[in-house]
Amino acid sequence: MTIELGVLGAHLRDHQVTPDRAAELEAAGYGTLWLDASPPADLAVAEQLLDATARLTVGTSVVNVWTADADTVAASYHRIAAAHPGRFLLGVGIGHREVHTGYASPYDTLVSYLDRLAAAGVPEDRIVLAALGPRMLRLARDRTAGTLPCMSTPEHTRRARAILGPGKLLLPGHFAVVDPDPGRARKLARSAPPGTALQVTNYATNLRRLGYTDDDLADAGSDRLIDALVAHGGPAAVAAGLHAHLHAGANHVGVYPLGEDPVRTLRDVAEAVTGA
Repeated sequence: MTIELGVLGAHLRDHQVTPDRAAELEAAGYGTLWLDASPPADLAVAEQLLDATARLTVGTSVVNVWTADADTVAASYHRIAAAHPGRFLLGVGIGHREVHTGYASPYDTLVSYLDRLAAAGVPEDRIVLAALGPRMLRLARDRTAGTLPCMSTPEHTRRARAILGPGKLLLPGHFAVVDPDPGRARKLARSAPPGTALQVTNYATNLRRLGYTDDDLADAGSDRLIDALVAHGGPAAVAAGLHAHLHAGANHVGVYPLGEDPVRTLRDVAEAVTGA
């Protein structure tokens, strides 16, 4: 059974989303709702959102291998897949050394986690990895349905597609600020991820690989870097920034809304993307 993700996804943390909001985003045209920030292994929130909607796909962005037991996650996957076949995608990631004191051997740890999911019967084509570097992208290509990178640019999407090949899912997330004032939009971006996450090793390494310098990474990001990571301006300008990922080879682009009213931002973006 194929899974329908749609062209556009919404990234929200569990405290930002309710069943009613999920239904609202489905009506606004979102194909997928991504649960951010290491949802717990029981995946109960995902199940509640699926219960409240008719077509929306729900995905995790991402289940953290350091905090979510693989066997518990597998049991949760099977429960959700039985109740909502073809509407749940399990995003898995390795987390960050700055957060997890036991962080070691990230590649081997992730391989072992995928082995445990496979042994518990979770299909590879229902798993995607949060992969940035070439080695993790190759793992996503070889062991899962694809990848959902974040803190990335359209150039990263182009390079990731070259590694993944044509048959795998490439589902980047991109930050969005609906504000026609560039100064205000950049200030907001610098006060939240992405600006506050530029010193995280995994993200900084990937951005340097893309050609950004220490000067770009300093002081919560140069204008050049912030503009690459955040689509800002009026809704049409934001839509154009998101479409750049699709033109670079993405199957779908997820929107990380920044600002005081993330759902309003998501609605405005969806309207602009649909009409773009």
